[in-house]
Amino acid sequence: MSRVLVIGTDNLITHAIGDALAGAGLPIVYAAGPVGALQQLRLRSFGVVVTSPDTPIEEDLALLEEMRLFRPAVKCIVLAPRSTPDEVIAALRAKVFACFTPPFDPVAIASLTQDAASDSGWRDGIEVVTARPGWVTVRANCSLLTAERLMTFAEELSAQMPMSTRQEMMQALHEILLNAMEHGAAFHPDQVVEVSAVRTARAFVFYVRDPGSGFKYESILELAMLDTSQDPTLHVVRRDETGVRPGGYGLLLAGGTVDELIYSEIGNEVLLIKYMDTL
Repeated sequence: MSRVLVIGTDNLITHAIGDALAGAGLPIVYAAGPVGALQQLRLRSFGVVVTSPDTPIEEDLALLEEMRLFRPAVKCIVLAPRSTPDEVIAALRAKVFACFTPPFDPVAIASLTQDAASDSGWRDGIEVVTARPGWVTVRANCSLLTAERLMTFAEELSAQMPMSTRQEMMQALHEILLNAMEHGAAFHPDQVVEVSAVRTARAFVFYVRDPGSGFKYESILELAMLDTSQDPTLHVVRRDETGVRPGGYGLLLAGGTVDELIYSEIGNEVLLIKYMDTL
């Protein structure tokens, strides 16, 4: 497990993250600010750097560029007081590991930091295909860690949503993304899913495409409506009879948290839509 450098010695959030990491057995070091962080990195290697929540993303990316001059493999988890779509796109292009703005969840950030400290194939995890404010498309390899990383960027790109609506949209996207990676690609790291985040004048839209052979939504719906009160294993038997793969209930749950959930004909492409007039 590699060392973690946490920037910010006088911030309650950074200390909460550091305490959680120390409790998980990770060796951590604090730096007061960017200058101290660069000094620490010149002295020894760190697998992960967590930036101060007080510094803007633009400054963090400039710091990351300097850090990689002599520690090119370092992973950076950016904490910032706020974000704009341009800044999130810049973070994606700079291959930031993850990005967070308030409200911070120290336990969740520490958990992702712990995963980052033990992951070696992260650089190929997320590839930017096209990106501009209003339309961002990436390809992501099919792993749980990549999915969690991708969700941090999706949350920042949808930051203009009201909090409750944003949480619902993220829950739906998370279900769809995991379904695509698990059932469309069997979490095979060589397989990729394509994800687009689109902001129109009237809606937020997420598009997810997996490399699988798809499914029939009607089959999932029929299975979900089975009366299993007498036989809880009935849906398993019916799946075997109809050849429907395991999973799919997450799709039904996701449909209840967005305004529209639209599938392609074979079922390996999904649109999630939340209209602005309902926000």
